[in-house]
Amino acid sequence: MKRYRSLFSPAALSLVLWFFLASVPGFAKDLGLRDATLDNLEKKYAGKSFSADFSQISTLKVLDITETASGKAWFSHPGKMRWLYTAPDRHEIITNGKSVWIYRPEQNQVMEGNASRFFKSGAGGAFLSDIGLIRKNFRISVRGTDPAWVELALDTKAGAPADSDSGEVSSIILRVSRDSHEIRRITTLNAHGDATLFEFSNILFAPLEAGFFDFKIPEGASIIEME
Repeated sequence: MKRYRSLFSPAALSLVLWFFLASVPGFAKDLGLRDATLDNLEKKYAGKSFSADFSQISTLKVLDITETASGKAWFSHPGKMRWLYTAPDRHEIITNGKSVWIYRPEQNQVMEGNASRFFKSGAGGAFLSDIGLIRKNFRISVRGTDPAWVELALDTKAGAPADSDSGEVSSIILRVSRDSHEIRRITTLNAHGDATLFEFSNILFAPLEAGFFDFKIPEGASIIEME
């Protein structure tokens, strides 16, 4: 009996199941499409800088609230981002990979904190400035396909930096263009069912100065430390 139980341990059963599924044509096809899409993404984005216009739709499920915003964003490897919101109000989110600043010019207010805490588990599109975080932090599967795009579902791995009680990202859906291999849409979800959707357009790959992602706090600005 002991021999029987050791041969069919949960780990062994999982391995047998994986090999069985891998032999099913549809499953194998999805694996191939997933891996090819990831390979193309990494070739397109790894170590590069780019900018894009974006529109954003955020939904708070419990409160039944939907908000929209738009602006322009810049990304550079590793971990550098600058989000300029121009509507409905002007503000910026800037990180050099170490610190993060949220600047609201109308209030002359700056919120300042640690980037690793603010962007953990992929929040704020952090993986766009370090595409290798996708394979590192997520279980990846094909969610849907179309002649023009492939959608990948990214679910946080066990032990990855996420906290369901705080509303941080638990799942991400990427829509990737089959032709350009650009990420055209990102949807982030948390454990409470809240969702944020980003649509990207006018994507341009071009070098950016490292200093572009450093922020000098304006004179007289009120500073709030984020924990």
